[in-house]
Amino acid sequence: MELVVNGHRTWCYTGGKTFDAAKPTVVFVHGVLHDHSVWILQSRWFANHGWNVLAVDLPGHCKSEGPPPASVEQAADFVIALLDAAGIEKAALVGHSFGSLIALEATARAPQRVTHLALVGTAYPMVVSPALLDGALNDPQRTITLVNNLSHSLLAPPPSSLGPGTWLYGSSRALMRRVLASNREANVFHIGFKACNDYANGEAAIAAVQCPVLFLLGAADQMTPPRATKTLTGKATGAKVVTVNAGHALLSEAPDETLFALKDFLGA
Repeated sequence: MELVVNGHRTWCYTGGKTFDAAKPTVVFVHGVLHDHSVWILQSRWFANHGWNVLAVDLPGHCKSEGPPPASVEQAADFVIALLDAAGIEKAALVGHSFGSLIALEATARAPQRVTHLALVGTAYPMVVSPALLDGALNDPQRTITLVNNLSHSLLAPPPSSLGPGTWLYGSSRALMRRVLASNREANVFHIGFKACNDYANGEAAIAAVQCPVLFLLGAADQMTPPRATKTLTGKATGAKVVTVNAGHALLSEAPDETLFALKDFLGA
């Protein structure tokens, strides 16, 4: 599905179903050097069980035009504008990593527009090491390999991932290289990492959230370890915390568990 958001063509995966504004809607927001495809299992399930799905490519990433958001705040404004462009009054927001901060800030900015907030592989502050920031800028290919090593805790895919013969590290690295190459004018790797590292509004944002909140975390996550969520979980009244056996790449390492947690949280 293609929408015009802030004057730029924006691409959203709908799970193969026709968009119907009368249905409940869930918006999936990807992380740094990812696109809509990381949500393939979850987005298709919801699309086939009575939900509208908008798994978006962020601006400047893959099929979406426009400058990549240089801050979490800019990206949050984009998500709200996306809802406007789609004619959606309210939606559930689900974000992974960088996308979790975007979903959080968007919810804080427009609490009346969000029914549920799911923060997947999140942390606050989402500190990015100087080595990774420098590598993303000056040696992105080597740093992609490093980030993949840090993000995965499994060597082989579980049955509900992409199937036998899938190499989690290789497929993830290929995706990240493709996303980086999709924008020849801007380094979306460094821009995204810097936006995560610079975001300083997390505590105020979580205090402004008025909807149910889910923290979905990977027990073996080295990029955003569960202990790094305490600042947010301590301020999110009544939030639900689910931890699965996976690293930061829990969408591919624990796809079933991720889906089941989201399904239960959204009451689907």
